[in-house]
Amino acid sequence: MARLVDVIEEMIKELVDENNGSCTINRSQLAERANCVPSQVTYVLTTRFGSGNGYIVESRRGGGGQITITRAVYMTGEEYLNKMVEAIGPDLTQQQAKNLLVSAVAQGVLSAKDGNVIMAAVSDRALARIEPDIRSRVRADIMKNAILALIAA
Repeated sequence: MARLVDVIEEMIKELVDENNGSCTINRSQLAERANCVPSQVTYVLTTRFGSGNGYIVESRRGGGGQITITRAVYMTGEEYLNKMVEAIGPDLTQQQAKNLLVSAVAQGVLSAKDGNVIMAAVSDRALARIEPDIRSRVRADIMKNAILALIAA
């Protein structure tokens, strides 16, 4: 009998395949279909659908558990970077920024040097003088603009 994480992974892959490489799911509804709790879906998304596995996972706060999963292998570098900009949303933690940048470097759409420069610009250390309550919004704006500048270059 297949492990639950394998079943959830297969369900998500089928949805992605059926929808031409990108689908939007509701975490709670998928958990219900798989007869599990939403945190198990989150675990599968984190471990099986990260950047190193060729996917971009977009989740928005307040989105009712809506998560968009896009297979990155069908994208050009520019498309991938544009998807990253869309995935950022209005705010971004340092860890989220790092995950996105590591993903882009792993996919070969961003050089390690560019990734390191952007990471330095959006790090907590670089933004230490920014008020904590707006730091994640400033980080998101800086990261979006840095990526857009790379696309335009």
